[in-house]
Amino acid sequence: MNTTDTTLPELQTASPAVYPFAALIGHAELRQALLLAAVDPGMGGVLISGPRGTAKSTAARALAALLPGAPFVSLPLAASVEQLVGTLNLEDVLRDGRVRLAPGLLARAHGGVLYVDEVNLLPDALVDALLDAAASGVNTVERDGVSRQHPARFVLIGTMNPEEGELRPQLLDRFGLSVVLENPADHGLRQSIVRARLDFDLDPQALLRRAATEQAALVAQVVAAREALPAVDWSDAVLAHATALALRAGVDGVRGDLVLLKAARARAVLAGRRQVTLADVDALAELALGHRRSASAPQRPTPPRTAADPASAPGAGSAPDHSPSGAEGDWGALPPQPEGLERVRGTGGPVEKKA
Repeated sequence: MNTTDTTLPELQTASPAVYPFAALIGHAELRQALLLAAVDPGMGGVLISGPRGTAKSTAARALAALLPGAPFVSLPLAASVEQLVGTLNLEDVLRDGRVRLAPGLLARAHGGVLYVDEVNLLPDALVDALLDAAASGVNTVERDGVSRQHPARFVLIGTMNPEEGELRPQLLDRFGLSVVLENPADHGLRQSIVRARLDFDLDPQALLRRAATEQAALVAQVVAAREALPAVDWSDAVLAHATALALRAGVDGVRGDLVLLKAARARAVLAGRRQVTLADVDALAELALGHRRSASAPQRPTPPRTAADPASAPGAGSAPDHSPSGAEGDWGALPPQPEGLERVRGTGGPVEKKA
């Protein structure tokens, strides 16, 4: 008697191809911010704000592919604090006298990218724990008076659609860099983006092969920049320029000053330089200070350059221009932020939303 074999074949899982960072089109500021955060995760990561369908998650996953062996970990909105930071199993003390750490998502993301979609909808307790670990590079797990620590150095990328709710100003300030995306308005650019995405969906490996050379160069550039970062320094003139810009922007505290200097250092080392210039600071001022700027900040011209600026010397090298036209040089009066960002009228002041 013949019997039909109803055994199901073993399911095989395959990792989906990741869109290459080198093949991203448009959004030059976003690409620059992500590369800077990859070089120095201690800046506090990148907040990407923009409408649906503007490649926010695609760019985040593409960045992880630039970091050799780096994990890409997504934080779900429904996660608990224990799932994020981990927990301590104190019951093991009664059995063998040891406290065991059950690691959470922060431990899994170490050395890679931690991605938070719709971060503006995440409970405040999760956002606080997340940003604390991102800034310090260390995660502390506590239970019943017992604590354990483990390294948690990762590139934090948060995305949000302002139409779905705002991020509290206190949490907005904790992100290192902030990029505001807009729908591509140029017809030619829009066609290029759509064509590239259709090509990737049709044959991912073909696009990966075409971008392989540039992708490999980016990987090598990020790895070399990470290794050289501690040797890069800035002059007193650069520090004074950064703090003057932060003062003029009316930011609370000095986190904006520190982020601006760290970002400028990362930009310099990506360009192969060992000294930060005033041009590095000017190019990144909006990314580092724009989301921190007080609505009541005076609009004064940028402090004048000094002779100490290496960028103004004949033959001096400069960083490659990854930003849109006009992002470098005089930061000027800091143009108004796009609709949807929240403003703070000084410490503890009321929130004002731009109409």
